[in-house]
Amino acid sequence: MLQYDSAPLRVLYLGGTGTISTSCARLSAESGMAVTVLNRGRKQPPAGTEALVADVADEASLSAALRDREFDAVVNFLSFDAEDATRKAAFFASRSRQYVHISSASIYAKPVRQLPITESTPTGPNPPLPYATAKWEAERALQGLPVTIVRPSHTYDDDNPPLPGGWATVERIARGEEIPVHGDGTSLWTLTHAEDFAQGLVGLLGNPRALGETFTITGADVYTWDQIYTIVAEALGVRAKLVHVASEMFPLVAPDWFWSGEMVGDIGHSAVFDTSKIRTFVPGFAPRLTFHRAAARMVARRPPVVADDGTDAVLDRIVAAYHAARKVFAA
Repeated sequence: MLQYDSAPLRVLYLGGTGTISTSCARLSAESGMAVTVLNRGRKQPPAGTEALVADVADEASLSAALRDREFDAVVNFLSFDAEDATRKAAFFASRSRQYVHISSASIYAKPVRQLPITESTPTGPNPPLPYATAKWEAERALQGLPVTIVRPSHTYDDDNPPLPGGWATVERIARGEEIPVHGDGTSLWTLTHAEDFAQGLVGLLGNPRALGETFTITGADVYTWDQIYTIVAEALGVRAKLVHVASEMFPLVAPDWFWSGEMVGDIGHSAVFDTSKIRTFVPGFAPRLTFHRAAARMVARRPPVVADDGTDAVLDRIVAAYHAARKVFAA
C-alpha cells in the first residue's frame, strides 16, 4: 500500500467510471488508497470508493463539491483540450501533491518513422483526428508544469470491445457477415486491457519522481488487425469473413463515422510501444491479459441486446463500396 505519513494515499479521480478509469479507481481502492471519484453521477463508481457528484467542467460546481479538501494525487481523465487542461492544472495546483493528466498515445506523429514508439517519439497535430490534435495541444499547454502526463493507447475492458464499432461489430461477426478491415489487415496494433493499464497508473501515484515526467502505458499484446478480428470470431465459435479496404476509402464512404478518421489518422498505422520507462518507475508493472484470453471473457459477458447506433448500416455501406470497386477493376 502506498502511503504518505503512514496514512492511506488520498486519490481523487475526475471520471472514475469510464472504460479505463473504472479499473484504475478499483485497483487504487483495492491497494488500500482512500479513493474519491468525482463526476456527474451517471454511473455507479467502483466498490470501496467515495462518490462526489459535480460538473467537472464547471469550476464553481467543482469548488462546491470539494470545498477545502486536499489530495495526495489527482488523476484527470476528463480534459480534452488545451484550455480545460490548463484550467484544471491551475485549479488543483494548491489542492494536490501530484496532478496526473491523462493524454493519449494518438498524439504521436503519423506515420511513425521508427518502431517501437517511445516517450521521445515526435508528437504533432493529427488533421484526420481532431481528438488527437486536441490532446496534443493540451499536452503542449502543460509543458513546464510539475504534472505527470500519461499516454494510454488502445485500451479496452470486458464491456467495451476494442473493435471499430464495438459490440455492433461483434454481433456482425457472430452473424457471419463481412467485416471491412483497413489496409491489408497486417498492420501491427497494441491492445491493452484496462486492468493492466491500471497497474502502471496506480504504481505512479504518490511517486514524487514522476512529477514533470511523461509515460506511455500499454501492454505488450501486439497483433495484426486480421488476427484481432479472427480472435473475436474464434471466441464466438464462428469464422471471420474479412474484406480488406484501403484506409483512405473509409472517410470517403463514411465521413460521418468516428472511426473513419481513426483509419487514416491512427489505427491505419502500426503502433508498437517500448514500455521501458513505466517499468523503471513501476517495477511491478506486469500486464497479464493477452487478448485471446480477454476476448473469451468478453464474449462470455456479451450483452443480450445491442442497440443499433447506425454502425451496422455504416459497415454495410463500406462493404458495398468495396464490392463495387472490385467490379470496376474486374471489368
